[in-house]
Amino acid sequence: MIFVTVGTHEQQFDRLIKAVDKLAGAEKFKDNFLVQSGYSTYKCRNCNQKKFMSYSEMRVAMEQARIVICHGGPSTFMKSLSLNKGTIVVPRRKKYAEHVNDHQLHFAEEVVRKGYPIEVVEDVNQLESAIRNCTDTNQKTISNNKKFNDNLISLINKMMVK
Repeated sequence: MIFVTVGTHEQQFDRLIKAVDKLAGAEKFKDNFLVQSGYSTYKCRNCNQKKFMSYSEMRVAMEQARIVICHGGPSTFMKSLSLNKGTIVVPRRKKYAEHVNDHQLHFAEEVVRKGYPIEVVEDVNQLESAIRNCTDTNQKTISNNKKFNDNLISLINKMMVK
């Protein structure tokens, strides 16, 4: 299953939902699509669609998904990464009246620069390619605590070897 979530921001995200629905209708993937569409106005013809989901419903959908396609809200894509899901981020953009500014794009780009394994898709025409490239090869996300502890242990070991 491919789970698509646009969050609860009060502006539409029809651009993403239309693109996903078109891909589902073309039957290019074996996966079923579940779309949480929020305040979007587009009605899916080829996907299971729910406007809003409870936290527990979202958690279950993410756990069952092979791939999560989401807006650029950090708690959404970080949750997907914590579940080791293939994660595609389509940031909401101001120019499409999807958000008040482009902070989701800037934040997602910074997360990629920091080494997190998300695929950022700005042009929804690239979504099919992103889904095809989003496989189980996504590296497991290492928590900052683990990185810190590993670096500290390494530093202590270097200091003790004399």
